[in-house]
Amino acid sequence: MTQTITPKEIDNDKTTIINVHGEPIVIPEKHQQDLGPVSDVSPDTWRYNPETITKYYQKRPFQVLARLFNILFPFIDILFNNWWDSFWGNSTKNETKRAIKLRKVLTKLGPAYIKIGQALSTRPDLVSPAYLEELTQLQDQLPPFSNDIAYQFIEEELGATPDEIYAEISPQPIAAASLGQVYRGRLKTGEEVAIKVQRPDLVRRITLDVYIMRTLSTWVKNNVKRIRSDLVAITDELAERIFEEMNYLQEGENATKFDDLYGHLPEIYVPKIYWEYTGRRVLTMEWINGTKLTNIKEIQAQGIDATHLVEVGVQCSLRQLLEHGFFHADPHPGNLLAMPDGRLAYLDFGMMSTILPYQRYGLIEAVVHLVNRDFESLAQDYVKLDFLTPETDLTPIIPALSNVFNNALGASVAELNFKKITDEMSAMMYEFPFRVPAYYALIIRSMVTLEGIAINIDPNFKVLSKAYPYVAKRLLTDQSQELRNSLKDLLFKDGSFRWNRLENLLNNAKDSPDYDFDKVVNQGVDFLFSDRGSFIRETLADEIINFLDNFGQETWFNISSTFRKTIGLKPLNYPLNNGNGKGSIDNNSMVHITNVLQILQETEGYDPLKLIPIITNIIQNSETQKLGQKIAGGLAQKATARLIRNILLDSNNTNNRNDRNGFPSNLPLSLPSALK
Repeated sequence: MTQTITPKEIDNDKTTIINVHGEPIVIPEKHQQDLGPVSDVSPDTWRYNPETITKYYQKRPFQVLARLFNILFPFIDILFNNWWDSFWGNSTKNETKRAIKLRKVLTKLGPAYIKIGQALSTRPDLVSPAYLEELTQLQDQLPPFSNDIAYQFIEEELGATPDEIYAEISPQPIAAASLGQVYRGRLKTGEEVAIKVQRPDLVRRITLDVYIMRTLSTWVKNNVKRIRSDLVAITDELAERIFEEMNYLQEGENATKFDDLYGHLPEIYVPKIYWEYTGRRVLTMEWINGTKLTNIKEIQAQGIDATHLVEVGVQCSLRQLLEHGFFHADPHPGNLLAMPDGRLAYLDFGMMSTILPYQRYGLIEAVVHLVNRDFESLAQDYVKLDFLTPETDLTPIIPALSNVFNNALGASVAELNFKKITDEMSAMMYEFPFRVPAYYALIIRSMVTLEGIAINIDPNFKVLSKAYPYVAKRLLTDQSQELRNSLKDLLFKDGSFRWNRLENLLNNAKDSPDYDFDKVVNQGVDFLFSDRGSFIRETLADEIINFLDNFGQETWFNISSTFRKTIGLKPLNYPLNNGNGKGSIDNNSMVHITNVLQILQETEGYDPLKLIPIITNIIQNSETQKLGQKIAGGLAQKATARLIRNILLDSNNTNNRNDRNGFPSNLPLSLPSALK
């Protein structure tokens, strides 16, 4: 499928042909001149190669110096103003003003620097909160370039003129961004399409700016020790993503993969890519008629629940982030459309990212530790997720995390305002030696954008209140060892089972759109009787022993009291000591079990007849028999200990004076040490 082109081949060949989904894509000789410093990589991937770029521009010092002067003068002015503010003690006062100026400078410098600013807006380890806020407003909308150039690129990429390919094409672009512009058109076969054409000379301009940035980053890394983060690695990460965005063949691949993973969801729509009319600099995709999510009145006028569509977006994002790990990293309002039939359409697949399995599980584990207020484990999560190096001293970070989350958390995690907590986390990460991984920065950008859209629709919208049902469902249904351990951490503390947490999980999980009741019950039973569930079985046995023992004592106490009353004796009026310090039988476990059964009965898909084979399997399971033996042994042990205690008490206190209730006044307050 991919033909790798070497510099020699580029010099000798008139054209290069590659195959994409079985369709030939022709790259003419004129187009090959645009390959420039990326000429040794495959044109269907056009991956970033810093070594090749460095070799290319080391031979062109005058190009570099001319561009460097254009870049340095505005930044020297910004640095001088910041120094002046610091000298007079006005840094805090003028910080927003300087951030606004930086945004304008980046916009003026062009596509690469616009992308840099957008990337920095997600890096709290590199810039302060005031600059973060301003850089999030960076727009990559630029004036359009001429139709003549756009039509020339279409002909070079697709081997035919626009008139020969399209039945209609808009006389002017309907949108122009930093990397390209979009026309509306119609194919000869009648389908409406969006035609995306790349800006001219883009590869040369981007690679030149990247080379300069990387050179400066290398100098800073080697000479400015105050900078903790690896600026060279950050530059490479950014450049790699820009190169992917410049390659429309890659964007088409991203759209196809996104459709494969999420297009089957009933309320999600992914536009079709027309591969026969797509090349590296031209992308033809299905035209989507829809309304931006920020246009609330128009959406509501169509009878569409805008808030529900945002919830659909949150659920889809969670699948992207925590299930498959392939996610849309730029869900701004222009890329999310409400279709007339009520579905949510995703557009623009140039900026995508991937989260590895250990990172996905680590994020869920961090949520569990957050719920448990276990900030020491949360700090360890940041080490596992590559935010902190293993040798980092966590001693000052743990109380900082505690301050951030204890201040932000209300009655539950679901009530948390995502933007508020990320702002506080950003300030903390700027203070401590955090290094924000690229995937996390894009996640934050994605979720904050969704919450921002939602708050414009519903000021009380909480993105985590919509996300927690999905997390609860994953904890209850995922069979991975990592999430089984997380579930155990959530439900058990100091050997005690926390029934309220189980109730909360079941209550939230049943609200998840694809919650499978049968799967939860079957997997729950399988896990209970597996080797990994031995701890739960032990705890469950202890709970049952204590309950049955208390129930037996209470029953005997009631029968004895009734009998004494019947024959005219004074009824017993002392409480049984069941070890809870309150002098009464504790039936809390049964209350919780009743609540859990009630929740299960209210869950969609509940059918009591389905429980019959499950109960039969439980009864026949060998572990159930062992559990029964343990319960019987535990009850016998308690009864024996109580009998011995009563005999000893009777023999030691027969001649002692009784108290005013008719019972010995000097009963020992605890069992002999040998019987405990």
